[in-house]
Amino acid sequence: MTQDRPRGREAQRLQTRQRVLDAAVAEFKETGMAEADVGAIVESAGVARDTFYFHFPTKEHVLLELQAREEAGIAQQPTRFLAEPRDLPTALSKTIQLVAAMEGRLGSLLFKDLLAVHFSPTRPLTDEWMEHRVIVLVVRILENARDAGEAELAVDPYHSAVFFLLGLYALLTTTTSTEQLRDVALDSYLTTVLRSLEPR
Repeated sequence: MTQDRPRGREAQRLQTRQRVLDAAVAEFKETGMAEADVGAIVESAGVARDTFYFHFPTKEHVLLELQAREEAGIAQQPTRFLAEPRDLPTALSKTIQLVAAMEGRLGSLLFKDLLAVHFSPTRPLTDEWMEHRVIVLVVRILENARDAGEAELAVDPYHSAVFFLLGLYALLTTTTSTEQLRDVALDSYLTTVLRSLEPR
């Protein structure tokens, strides 16, 4: 049984939210979150300033919404990819490629803002790791590798996944070199991670 599409006021609310999100994302791409002008966002979206704050209490909430959507898209691809057995290097390499590909879609400023939100002290306290599909995906990859004897986890799979992703995010937000040099840095990072997970 398929769920009915929203209608009436609910459909209108969702359309308005999407317009505000699209306008905010465009502004963030141009100026970065810190310099983004809410006035320019609401003018572009054709809404009142209060409407922005109704949907997104802070500019950071825009990033959290975008992050959730990006993670859903990233996690969907490896889920299909991992439908067949993959070894640990292949699975983690695919995850790195998909996370790094966000920069092409979002642009450098927005990409860095999106990754930086992981480290923000003002991140909402309701943030639960199970809502982050990329973390869930990496936990699954690590659990499968552990069960297959490919990896020995010094800590539980969740913490191992978080360490892996935080290191990756930190590397991506601080690497401003050419694409070739970034690829070398990412390959080196993957090698280091794999060595740390080797069974002892």
